[in-house]
Amino acid sequence: MSVQESQPVGVVLGTEPSTPLKWWIAIRPDAYVQLDDVVLVRTHVPDVGEVRLSGVVSMVRAQHEGSRFESDVFLSEEGVLPLQVASSAQVVTTRVEPEIWVPPSPGEEVVRVRGGERDEALHFDAMEKTLVAGQSRDQLPVYLDLSFLDGQRGAHVNISGVSGVATKTTYASFLLYTLFHSDVLGREAANTKALVFNVKGEDLLFLDQPNRQLDDSARERYEALGLEPGPFRSVGIWAPARRGSGEPVPDTGSRQKGVRPYFWTVRDVVRGELLRFMFAEAGDERSQIADLVARVEAGLAREAEDVPDSPATVRFPDDDGGARHIRSFAALCDLIEERLSTDGSNWAGYAAPGTVTAFLRRLQSARFHCGHLIRGAEASDPEEHRIDWESKQVSVIDIHNLHDRAKRFVVGVVVKRLFEQKEAAGTARPLVFLVLDELNKYAPRDGWSPIKEVLLDISERGRSLGVILIGAQQTASEIERRIVANAAIRVVGRLDPAEAARAEYGFLTETARQRAVLLKPGTMLLQQPHLPLPLEVTFPFPSWATRSSEAGSVSKTRDPFARFEQQTPTDGK
Repeated sequence: MSVQESQPVGVVLGTEPSTPLKWWIAIRPDAYVQLDDVVLVRTHVPDVGEVRLSGVVSMVRAQHEGSRFESDVFLSEEGVLPLQVASSAQVVTTRVEPEIWVPPSPGEEVVRVRGGERDEALHFDAMEKTLVAGQSRDQLPVYLDLSFLDGQRGAHVNISGVSGVATKTTYASFLLYTLFHSDVLGREAANTKALVFNVKGEDLLFLDQPNRQLDDSARERYEALGLEPGPFRSVGIWAPARRGSGEPVPDTGSRQKGVRPYFWTVRDVVRGELLRFMFAEAGDERSQIADLVARVEAGLAREAEDVPDSPATVRFPDDDGGARHIRSFAALCDLIEERLSTDGSNWAGYAAPGTVTAFLRRLQSARFHCGHLIRGAEASDPEEHRIDWESKQVSVIDIHNLHDRAKRFVVGVVVKRLFEQKEAAGTARPLVFLVLDELNKYAPRDGWSPIKEVLLDISERGRSLGVILIGAQQTASEIERRIVANAAIRVVGRLDPAEAARAEYGFLTETARQRAVLLKPGTMLLQQPHLPLPLEVTFPFPSWATRSSEAGSVSKTRDPFARFEQQTPTDGK
């Protein structure tokens, strides 16, 4: 049978009631049906004609007919009791053409569909632009509607699953690969960017290197999806400047070559109001500490003066009428402590002494954990070490070696700057995809923080500004509800059984919830607006290296996006 032909698999069952939304198939003895198969039944409606009901198999069962007792199965096996095995499958309707909502009639033939009929059943034919999201169980492509990813009709992706098993980061990387290595973006591809945070290990530090463990079967899967396997073609890798180094050196492990160190300056902290991201665990915007952080930032911005011959430092007026130059983050912390301890200063406002003490305690923690990321007079050419996500198509920002406080600082500062830049541009094009794992650390359900505020703003307004969040976490139940709710596309890998029962996974059918606790790495459940139920998709082994042992030589293919001259945004047609 050709993959384009329909195959009869059974008839509509008569012992179970059929509805326009759900019906059962009696499976023929010489056929089989499995979960996720796409089937079609044609029913005749008076005065209308033929109505096609397409659907996806959501449950399959087999049982003995005529059996009354559990022990009858042994009698049947011995040939004493003649019993017949009957197999049936439940189908969830995905499309009705024309839209005459009637149930199929018992006895009508049901076929497994391929080609155009499969595309119609899964609404692929209604998608103006399709993005490959993986393969179905029968090795056929599964597509996403790009308009629900690029902000035209919806935006954002949320991925959930158990750490180390669900392959959340790998699937997020696969989506980026299909975006940037197919022609789905058209002329917009040159200017579309992705900003990826590497939060665990070194998984994302080798995107620009081919995976030497890629075998022929994996290559065939890429080719079946219309993709050429290989590394990402345009990658910039950034790592934090190493603590204690004079000249900035990237603080990475097995990879050093091709990695650029990043840091911020004392002036950046003062002028950019970045101090708040060192207090991202404050917990409540109404708390006294959050209010004190805002007052200190206002005091710094009000009193600071730029030093013309030093782009990294600032100066503050002294009591004797002179100027005090702040050449390091340690000196800035000392200044803040002095201002808060001075009776004549209004920096503390009406904050209680206990609040000031708690603030200073957190400031000293930030000084220790984040101090190496802030440089002053020793910073040579700070612009060279400012994270530049426009020079490459994919920019990886490594934070896996940092303390949690420093991680929150880096994520908060980068995302804030990105969002401000897109707001200033005033246009959604070119798009920027923001990939962030461990979303529960930065946008937890309870409490408030500056990072959570920015991420929530992206989830609600990012679509109109061209900032698309691809967020991942182990448990969606621990994430701010509005961030999850604003994701047009939801993906689930292996789930903990208790987590799968939470209300956040209400888009999963009962069968899908049960399957989620059994999924293997490389298999995901994908939900998108066109379909009433999630589809199981698999994706091939990464063709880019995910660790140093897999890394081949850096791709010698010319980077087509390196320092690409910015084009006039297009409508993508």
